[in-house]
Amino acid sequence: MNNKSKSDSYAAAGVDITAGYKAVELMKKHIARTVVNSANSDIGGFGGLFALDLTNYKNPVLVSGTDGVGTKLKLAFLMDKHNTVGIDCVAMCVNDVICCGAKPLFFLDYIACGKNVPEKIASIVEGVAEGCVQSGSELIGGETAEMPGFYPIDEYDLAGFSVGIVDKSKVINKEEMKEGDVMIALPSSGVHSNGFSLVRKVFDVENCDLYKPYEELGGKGLGETLLTPTKIYVKPMLALFDKITVKGVSHITGGGFYENMPRAIKKGLSVKINKEDVRVLPIFKLLQKVGGIDERDMYNTFNMGVGMTAIVDSSDVEVALETLKANGVDAYVLGTIVKGDDGVILC
Repeated sequence: MNNKSKSDSYAAAGVDITAGYKAVELMKKHIARTVVNSANSDIGGFGGLFALDLTNYKNPVLVSGTDGVGTKLKLAFLMDKHNTVGIDCVAMCVNDVICCGAKPLFFLDYIACGKNVPEKIASIVEGVAEGCVQSGSELIGGETAEMPGFYPIDEYDLAGFSVGIVDKSKVINKEEMKEGDVMIALPSSGVHSNGFSLVRKVFDVENCDLYKPYEELGGKGLGETLLTPTKIYVKPMLALFDKITVKGVSHITGGGFYENMPRAIKKGLSVKINKEDVRVLPIFKLLQKVGGIDERDMYNTFNMGVGMTAIVDSSDVEVALETLKANGVDAYVLGTIVKGDDGVILC
């Protein structure tokens, strides 16, 4: 900690420089868990360094993704629980990167807050570090900005970005897709990090009892269920890429089925899905019931229990399901690729 750097005038304006130093010290133990191939001598420099090993790449391509957690953070504020939203932040980025076939390498975060409470900042970074561990990424740096008067004193925003790598020959190529291919679903862990503006409105989260157990949720409270971190699919998908050719991958985020699935499907083709084959999670059934939400709106806003999809040749389905199961994902057949420009056909 830099004991010489202190500004009483800045502190009077609401910015405590020393709190920033303390937060860095507290987060170091979490960051250390993520070390993969670091070239950093210490956290706190002006740039994050990463030693790039290109041994197994003929034509390396870097892939990047950036995102935040959105208004799911409101749940963290209300429940005063801050060590899981960092997992969401990492997940939203690395799950995008894996859709290209890329292996995430490193991650940087950005936390903007009304007041820097070192213990709270360290708790947020604890979650970020856990997300990095789950995705095999290294947390090589970040930024914490104390912005009094811009953010409420007890609130913050969280965003980040991931950089991954893939050989050009192994970039996911949807042009290889054909009629008869099969879409496989990788189940979600819950609402993930999308649609929370609607979720918050439906349940009136600022005024309801977030700890009240719901029979529909297996006795869990609403707050606990909604704060469940986004599932990270990196390691299972990398294992799948090693086994078979995957022709398309979709990360099901805001926009649900209708927006995300067509992005990974070849032009002139669509996916046909029988609704009874979708393993809809209880939280979505409760959302639809309480909010009186139209079925199409549900599938056009939420993941509905499907966090990621992979399109494979019909002859590779068994191997794909076995590989994903061996890597902790209870995947299942969701739909079939057919001719047409509808994108998604739910029937």
